[in-house]
Amino acid sequence: MTFAEFDPRPRLRRLLNRTQGESAFSAFELWPARFFYIPMILQWVGLALRYRSITLPTLANPGMEAGGLVGESKFAILSQLGREGNKWVAPYTCFSVGTASGAPSADLSQAIAALETAGLECALGAKPDIGCRGTGVRIIRTIADLDHYLVNFPRRERIIFQKLITAKNEAGIFYIRAPGEERGRIVSVTLKLFPEVVGDGVSTLEKLIEADPRAGRIKDIYLARHGAQKDRVLEDGEVFPLVFTGNHCRGAIFKDGRGQITPQMEERFDAIARGMPEFYFGRFDVRYDDLEELRAGRNFHLIEVNGAGSEATHIWDKTTRLSDAYRFLFFQQRTLFEFGAANRARGFSSVNAFRLLRLALKQARLGRAYLESS
Repeated sequence: MTFAEFDPRPRLRRLLNRTQGESAFSAFELWPARFFYIPMILQWVGLALRYRSITLPTLANPGMEAGGLVGESKFAILSQLGREGNKWVAPYTCFSVGTASGAPSADLSQAIAALETAGLECALGAKPDIGCRGTGVRIIRTIADLDHYLVNFPRRERIIFQKLITAKNEAGIFYIRAPGEERGRIVSVTLKLFPEVVGDGVSTLEKLIEADPRAGRIKDIYLARHGAQKDRVLEDGEVFPLVFTGNHCRGAIFKDGRGQITPQMEERFDAIARGMPEFYFGRFDVRYDDLEELRAGRNFHLIEVNGAGSEATHIWDKTTRLSDAYRFLFFQQRTLFEFGAANRARGFSSVNAFRLLRLALKQARLGRAYLESS
């Protein structure tokens, strides 16, 4: 099946609309990742043999390091946004920890100076320049928060500070455009929900989490983040957000939003994508308040752009069937190889396996060193 022929909406909608009851999770949502992705590994090996390259997907986006597959710099990608993209991106700056004197005590004053130069002030979102799945993302509300984040951040590594966008909703917009084609399209939209619990004046935070049909099943994720407050009794009516980062593995809830795709939305994100050098495959993460405005391609804040390592995360909607999830993931991975082959034919060279392994190992090592996400 070619890119031009693939459209999940008419063919898969009947399957996606079949009810699975009112369970809090899909049948596979809590499977260990190392088990769930076995079919993807097998497909990768088969495609690598077919195209005679195990690292061909690093050519899906020749303008990004390793195509954005792993270990890429988020700051470098944001810096590639063109005129259209810069209209929508949330203000940001990048700060390297310990690059001057190397003394942790100097980082705070230098970071404050960098933020002032960029016109940023608390509250901020802070995230590692190299990372994935929301690892190390924190809200910085005070100077004390900033100091704590800097002191606990790996030396000689970079942080992206971004204006904290208070829009209540987040979405992942998955975009592809075949090399050589004039226009691209959106093939997936994920609407991200941020779970919360409401106090009753009697129960502790831990008890409220345990009582929630969904949160209680993954309470360890939330308690790892809020363990210091687990014994606090929330006041009656007090709303306690459990997660800030829009990542499924951090406890956010994902909904299939493909039915929200409009020509106006596609036109807007196609313009943003075409303004980036050699960008063909990836996901735009955006914050917004009003879904109709997002559908119209207006009034959203772009917070991150992801490359070949992106996933069409609508598959984590609890109503998605396992066969549908794999069907889309197989299409996604097949597209990576197809785009890589097209760009190889245009004269680009893929990253070798040893370089890719070094990038993956560095990302994994840094991920273990970051603070727990907000």
